[in-house]
This record gives sequence, C-alpha cells and structure tokens, in this order.
Amino acid sequence: MRALDIMTSPVVTVTRDVPIRVAAALMVSHGFTALPVVDADRRLVGIVTESDMLRGRYTDDDSGDTPVSEVLTTPVYGMDPAAPVDVLARVMIDDRIRCVPVVDGGRLVGVVTRRDLVRALARTDASVAADVRERLDAYDPGGRWSVAVHDGHVDLGAPFPDERAARIAVALTEAVTGVVGVRVHAAADMERTS
Repeated sequence: MRALDIMTSPVVTVTRDVPIRVAAALMVSHGFTALPVVDADRRLVGIVTESDMLRGRYTDDDSGDTPVSEVLTTPVYGMDPAAPVDVLARVMIDDRIRCVPVVDGGRLVGVVTRRDLVRALARTDASVAADVRERLDAYDPGGRWSVAVHDGHVDLGAPFPDERAARIAVALTEAVTGVVGVRVHAAADMERTS
C-alpha cells in the first residue's frame, strides 16, 4: 500500500497571506490538526499546525489577523505518491508529526494523516480480500484467483500466464487500502478460496 492509496485528496489548503483566524476556522470545521500552505501554483511552501497557530495567536500582539506566513513551519518536506505506508508511519512516529503532505513534481496532490493510516489498519481481512478480488476480476474476468488475507498480508495465487500478468496482479492488489504486503503463488490450477 502506498501514499496514493490512502491519501486524502483534494486537499484543503491556505496561502501565506491568509489570516490565522481564517486558517483556524478551516481546521476546526474540517477536524484537521494541520493545513498545508501553498503558493499560487499549488507548490508546497510550508505547513501550519495547531501549535503554530496557538504560538502565533497568543502573543503580546494577540491579533487574529496575523498572516499564516508569520507562524507556519518551514521547510516542510513532502512524500512521493508511491511512498510505502510503512515509511509514512515511520516518519510520523520518528518526527512526531500528524500530517505528511504528498507531492508530485513539487505540487501538492494529497496529505496522509495518522487517521488515514489508522483507517487502513481498521479494515477487516474479509473486506480487503473482497476488494482485491473485485480489482483482479475487473483486470481479468476469467481469472481464477486464490486470495487469502491475514492481518493485511495477501497470499495471491492464480495460473499466471507470464511474469507481466503476475506483476500487474500484484500492483492491483497493493493498491487496495488495507493491504500490507503481497506474496504470489503461481499455480497451474488453483481454485478460489477465501
């Protein structure tokens, strides 16, 4: 599973000139703990968190009109859409952050939050298996897929005609939310199991 598979998109963002009281209202109304800050081309320039806002709001000046540019965290780094979720989780834990921007060529395309990661963990093995089968059947309706899921790990078996077909099946399986890993078992004649 990759960032692309679990990220929230489109993303609610602010620009540097937005007053922190407006950014705070956006965060409260959407239940966010952070907002990416972008320029006119949707390029990531920073992030503003609850802590940033509190620090900027409760000062001697105490003005809600202070622009986000005065309190945002920068530099901020984004992850590629193909970044594995275990890398995202490690970054969140190690750096003690709740939101990781996802960028493609410098442009913000999504965010992954701790909630997104927990939501992926919460999926049952049966629902993951059903989604895997649905994707694989859409790819090859005549496929005789054997799909077994245990704690998000998928054992995938089928009479794959070639290596390319096996790689496509793995890619489709990895894109299902809740899939942690995939093992392929190419068999001559496997029956569907759950």
